Amino acid sequence: MNVLHIGIDDTDSPDGMCTTFLASQVINKLNEKGIELLDYPRLIRLNPFARFKTRGNGGVSLKIENDDKAVLAREIVLGEVEKLSMFDCDNTNPGVIFYEGEITEEMRDYAFRAIYEFITIEEAENFANDVGCEIHKFKKGRGIIGSIAAISLPLSDYTFELLAYRAPENYGTKRQIDYESVYDMDKRTFPDTFENIDYGENYIAIEPKTPCPVLYGIRSNTVEALKTAKEIVKVNEPIVDSCIFKTNQHTDMHIQKTPDIASMKQFGCYEVTGEVKNRPKVIDGGHMFFHIMDESGEIECGAYEPTKNFRNVVSDLRSGDVIRVFGGIGEQNTFNIEKFQVLKLNDVEYRNPICECGKRMTSAGKNKGFKCKKCGGKIESDEKVPIIISRNLKNSQFYETPVSARRHLSKPLCRM
Repeated sequence: MNVLHIGIDDTDSPDGMCTTFLASQVINKLNEKGIELLDYPRLIRLNPFARFKTRGNGGVSLKIENDDKAVLAREIVLGEVEKLSMFDCDNTNPGVIFYEGEITEEMRDYAFRAIYEFITIEEAENFANDVGCEIHKFKKGRGIIGSIAAISLPLSDYTFELLAYRAPENYGTKRQIDYESVYDMDKRTFPDTFENIDYGENYIAIEPKTPCPVLYGIRSNTVEALKTAKEIVKVNEPIVDSCIFKTNQHTDMHIQKTPDIASMKQFGCYEVTGEVKNRPKVIDGGHMFFHIMDESGEIECGAYEPTKNFRNVVSDLRSGDVIRVFGGIGEQNTFNIEKFQVLKLNDVEYRNPICECGKRMTSAGKNKGFKCKKCGGKIESDEKVPIIISRNLKNSQFYETPVSARRHLSKPLCRM
């Protein structure tokens, strides 16, 4: 079958528009004309540390049969982008890609680059021309970067997201979601659905916090669970549309394995193993930092204030622990932790010896051993005594940021 791939990206606006809503409207128009999708629409999240990105940094792709209705499909897509994109917003720079035929290996490689690295508009345009894409740029056209990736990315692991949309007159107002029904839905559908609620913060995660068209979004491993969840969740405002997307969200697709710390690059996302160099410390603002090291070098790691109680877990790390961290390197060259696994705990602490009288001794001076302030006893040796200590952390255990602070691409432990 001859296939037409359609990629759409970069229509997000702080005033209310989002790429997924545009895609849902395109799909409705296509259906009205008897043009059916060959698969679920795809929502592909890109590099979360990209310098120029929309809120969720995602592109959408659709796949239809490339038949006599393909010309009409092109007109519908471009017409909806012109109609719904908020071009007065500086960050709205849509790009649309049409591509006929099979996705090539070089296109798949490009898609992974869009998740791992930076791609400029010029690079994307040159690549699109080389592989035979039909390009449509609006304003700067930055959206072509994600549009190519959205049609090209292979999905060996994927999840689904159901997005329900509001009536335009309700944009910017408080969403009328029955929170009790969300708790009920979570209890009845977890772990098939996930990321619904942050119980530690009493935070309803399916509810966006921006004035966009989305009323709520539910994430799941299966379409069937989403249909069940939608029946359970109650709202007190109109749902004008809904759409289920197939997506790379919560797959850790952005995480690259790296042999050592020195091999990592700024704005990349990695899985790396290192030894904790120092006890984590909190600075003004509530952010927590510490360093990990290996034979190649060291890097500062951060658990930021929005991660809330996750910082309490991080605070239990101590010098000598060996951990595997997952996350990305931001503008300050700090490794932003999404989750970590304890590989080996340092459960030995060296302390001054205890005197025969039962009192812990103090140093008698450099190279002078220890002395007891209680009875005056002395020991010539300077060696401290190893003591096994109790640790709150556990070997082999994973620890993750809370739902309220989790990135779109981070794989939660319930999926691991």
